[in-house]
Parts: sequence; C-alpha cells; structure tokens
Amino acid sequence: MMKLEEALIEGGKILGIEISCDMLDSFRIHYELLTEFNKHTNLTSIEGEEEVAVKHFLDSLTYFKATEIMDNQHIVDVGSGAGFPGIPLKVKSPLLAITLVESSLKRVKFLECLISSLRLPDVKIIRSRAEDMGRINTQREKYDVAVARGVAELAVLSELCLPLVKPGGVFIAFKGPSIEGELTESGKAIEIMGGRLEKTVKISLPWNHGDRSLVIIKKERYTPDKYPRRAGIPKKRPIKP
Repeated sequence: MMKLEEALIEGGKILGIEISCDMLDSFRIHYELLTEFNKHTNLTSIEGEEEVAVKHFLDSLTYFKATEIMDNQHIVDVGSGAGFPGIPLKVKSPLLAITLVESSLKRVKFLECLISSLRLPDVKIIRSRAEDMGRINTQREKYDVAVARGVAELAVLSELCLPLVKPGGVFIAFKGPSIEGELTESGKAIEIMGGRLEKTVKISLPWNHGDRSLVIIKKERYTPDKYPRRAGIPKKRPIKP
C-alpha cells in the first residue's frame, strides 16, 4: 500500500490531475484529522492512506474532469460529511467559494476544526437538512454549482440539490458505475426541478479502486415553490415516472 502523498501524486498523473506541494500538505492535515476524529465520530468507513487518497481525495477531484471550473464560482456541497468533495475542490481551486451543508452536529464540529486547521477563506458551514436548506430564501437558487456524493438515488438527490442551483448552473452527482437505471427513473424528478440531463462522465479510479459516474444536470428553469418537499419525504416518496 502506498503512502498518502505517493498515491495522490501517482494517482493524479493517471487521472490527469496535477497535485501541487501545497495540496499535499493540506490533504495530509485533512487525513490526520479525519483519522483522529474517526476514532469517536462516524465519518468514513474508508481507512488507510492509499484508499483515502484515491477514494476520497482523488475521487473528489474527478469533478475537474467533468466540468469547467471558473474562479469565484459559488459551490454548495450537500451532505458534506467529512468534507468531500467540497474541501478538496477548495484546496485545488482556492478562489472558489464553498458552502458545506451537513445536518450532523458531530460532523459539523469536524468540519469546523478542519477549516480552521487548513485556514481556508470563503468556506461556510450550514448545519441543516438539505430539504430545509432548499426552502430558505437566502439559499434557494443562489449557487452556480451543487455537488453531492450521497448514497441516495438520483431522483432524491435531484430534489434535494437542484432547488439550490440558479438557472444556468449545474448539479453534479457523484455516483457509482451502474447508473443507467437511476438515470431512467430520475428523469421526471430532474424535469420537475427545472433540470436537464446534460451528460454522464465515466471515470476509473487508479489501481482498481472502482469506477465512478459523474452525472451533470443543467438547471434550465426555476424550481416550483413546492419543492423540495419537507424533510424525509423525498427519500420516502421519490418522484418517479
């Protein structure tokens, strides 16, 4: 098994993503804090320097293979958990403004410690469920990009994330390799939320650590006021064809 830094550099080369020395320093701090907090807080089941390097850091950075990044974009990371993908995106592109949405107090405490340790400007944490976040006037349809690595199906993620994206923006869902069924079943939810499926980018992580599908959904119209529905309903009763 490779050390974190070696895996990041060599894996980055395989993916075509440049990893700078400053990024290595930041990812080392993130890894050490993650390991320490994970002893008492359920942040991730992924352990070991190589696996964390590939399945968390490099996986987050595949975002840059899916869409063009512009300086000063406002990105919302829904269900940020241990800071993925939002923190690696900020570390890679420091001029981005990042909002991390997380409902768990223990995970919020970790994120606060992480941001302080990394001294990251323009990173905000909002403790909220995504359904509630999407109904706050100051947050609704305010972001250029929404990202989510959550395990919920795409129809559910679309209802949680698209209401936060301004028309003209995009929602990028980090999903596994077998996405075709979800794409079919999420079509109605995406359309109702004002979105349109733009493309799916397939990526293989280095050293057989798995395959990734990045689903890019363009926000074309305003989301109807009734969405997202109240907390728990999108997952319990997802919008299906």
